[in-house]
Amino acid sequence: MLNDKTILITGGTGSFGKKFLEMIFAKYNPKKVIIYSRDEFKQSVMQTEYKDKIDMSKVRFFIGDVRDKDRLYRAFDGVDYVIHAAAMKQVPTCEYNPMEAIKTNIHGAQNVIDAALDRGVKKVVALSTDKAVNPINLYGGTKLVSDKLFIAANAYSGDHGTVFSVVRYGNVAGSRGSVIPIWQKIIEDGGTTLGVTDMRMTRFWITLEQGVELVFKALEESRGGETYISKIPSFHIGDLAKAMLPDCEIDEFGIREGEKLHEVMVTKDDSRSTYEYDKHYIIYPNYTWSKDSDILPGGKPVEDGFEYNSGNNTEWLDVEGLKEALKHM
Repeated sequence: MLNDKTILITGGTGSFGKKFLEMIFAKYNPKKVIIYSRDEFKQSVMQTEYKDKIDMSKVRFFIGDVRDKDRLYRAFDGVDYVIHAAAMKQVPTCEYNPMEAIKTNIHGAQNVIDAALDRGVKKVVALSTDKAVNPINLYGGTKLVSDKLFIAANAYSGDHGTVFSVVRYGNVAGSRGSVIPIWQKIIEDGGTTLGVTDMRMTRFWITLEQGVELVFKALEESRGGETYISKIPSFHIGDLAKAMLPDCEIDEFGIREGEKLHEVMVTKDDSRSTYEYDKHYIIYPNYTWSKDSDILPGGKPVEDGFEYNSGNNTEWLDVEGLKEALKHM
C-alpha cells in the first residue's frame, strides 16, 4: 500500500512521527517520507537520531507551520498520503492562549484540507483525541471542530478525490503527554511520592506502535469519513503508580480544570453509527453523501446506547499487567 508512495506527516517531530518513521521503513518501502514541522532544532535532533537507523536518503525535512496555507501547498506537491499530527495539545496552554489554539487546531486543519484537495493528495488521516468527545476544555473543543472539518471534507472531494478519515485515541503510554515520563524522572531522582489527581481516574492503555498500526489501517481501507478507535485495555491511574514504584506514597491532589475522570471514545449518541470489528470500532459519517455501501465488511452494529469509555471497559490491566506492559514500551 505505502510502497513507492510519498507520505507527509505534519507535526512529524513528535512522538508519533518518530515511531511512524521507524515503522513505515520496517514494513514498507516508501518513495519518500516528508517531516513537516516548525521547529528546526527538533528536526536537526531527529535527523541525527535516525541517520543510522533508516534510509535517510528517502526522508525530507520541511520547515513549515500548518497555519501557513501557501507553505502547505508547496509541501503537498506530489504527496500521496498525509498524516495530520500537528496540534497544540497541552490543555493549560490552550486555555491560556485560546486564539493561538484555534489558529493551529482549527484554521490549520482547514489549511491541510484545502491543500490536500487542491494538490490531489489521495488520502489524509487526521489524529484526534478522546478530549474531542463531549469536550470540557478548549483543546477538546478545537479538536472536535477539527474532526468535523476532516469528516465533512469528503463532501468536497467527489467520487475520486481525496479521502479523509480520523483516528482517535487518548494519551499514548510513554509519550510527552503521558504521566509516565514525569513519574520516571521523579523515581530516577530518588523520589518516593507520586502525584495522582484522583484514585478513581481511569485511562486507556495504547502504545505508539498500536497508534501507528491504526493509522496504517485507516490509510489502507478508509473510504471517507470514518473515525477509527482501537479496542484497548483500561487501567486505574493509582495502579500505574504502584506498577512503577510499588512502595510509593500517593499524593492525591484532585482533578484539574478541564480534566475528565474517564476517557470517552464512543458516546451513546455515536452508537447509532458505530460498528464493532475484531480489534477496533469505526464511527461512520452520518451525512447525505455517505452511503451504506461504504461500510467496511467484517463489522457489526453496536447496540443503541453503547458507550466506550475507560471506566466501563471490559478489558483491564492490573498492577502486574501494567508492570509487564511497561517492559515493552
